[in-house]
Amino acid sequence: MSTTSTIRRTRRAAVLGTLAALALGATACGSSGGNPLDGGSSSAVAGGGASTAAGGSGSGGSGDGGTVVVGSANFPENVLLGSIYSQALKAKGVKVQEKFNIGSREVLYGQLQSGNLTVLPEYNGALLAYLDAKSTVTAKDEVNAALAKTLPASLAILDSSPAEDKDSLSVTQETADKYGLKTVSDLAAKAGEFTIGGPPEFKSRREQQFKDVYGLTFKEWKPTGDTTANALKDGTVQVGNVFTTDPKIVQFKLVPLADPKGVFGAQNVTPLVNKAGVGPTATAALNAVSAKLDTTGLTALMKRVSVDKEDPSAVAKDWLKANGLG
Repeated sequence: MSTTSTIRRTRRAAVLGTLAALALGATACGSSGGNPLDGGSSSAVAGGGASTAAGGSGSGGSGDGGTVVVGSANFPENVLLGSIYSQALKAKGVKVQEKFNIGSREVLYGQLQSGNLTVLPEYNGALLAYLDAKSTVTAKDEVNAALAKTLPASLAILDSSPAEDKDSLSVTQETADKYGLKTVSDLAAKAGEFTIGGPPEFKSRREQQFKDVYGLTFKEWKPTGDTTANALKDGTVQVGNVFTTDPKIVQFKLVPLADPKGVFGAQNVTPLVNKAGVGPTATAALNAVSAKLDTTGLTALMKRVSVDKEDPSAVAKDWLKANGLG
């Protein structure tokens, strides 16, 4: 697995026992390899009906004088997303300052509330888990509606992209083709013959849920940790818990199965903004990025960053140009 995936998995495992206290938190779905922004809880959440659209007469973002400060967490995917946001804003004449690799959500969220940051690449499901650990909604629209009610009035989410950085049950292309597998539901007929791989805690977190929701009973649950994608490739397991933007999905031609019943929940890449600093021009630019960004594209970009070791800024520039946004 990539260094990014290793960091993600280590951090997620570490937070499970102390959800409210640790810096990085844990998502309500309990993942095999989430990013350092994936979940957690907040001890200082201000409630009160934030709008999901930021457009007012803020001090920045309208393209006529204000400076939008784009931040990011300290892992490669979030830096890449921050660079995409930054360059998309610049292409529309918005003055931008970049503050990447800052740290955990606790630090980032506080900086956004204070106005020291204006825009952050976020993950809607994980953000909701951070703000409201008791929330049980999983669908994108439900998650965003809950965020709109939970965020303080000074903050808002913009349009969520189709791109998701989340858990999946994945198989090889050969297995998908042989058994006609497109969704997790399709596994029901063959699960009893398949070994499933994931981190050591994956079985205890998910076995009963997959039985209850999809009727899946696997032949064996094998702890594969950070080598799950490799275990799929070499046939050690037939189904694996792989993060959807793991570059090895592209490298090994893996197929993440659709999760129509929402076991894993939404984790859409979503701009989180301080409304006072973001005007109509910036809002439109960020929403245009969300409209074009999907999971397959983000995974391909992450291969360039994490595997090919290309500069995130250059990768972001190429993507924006290819999508008519740069």
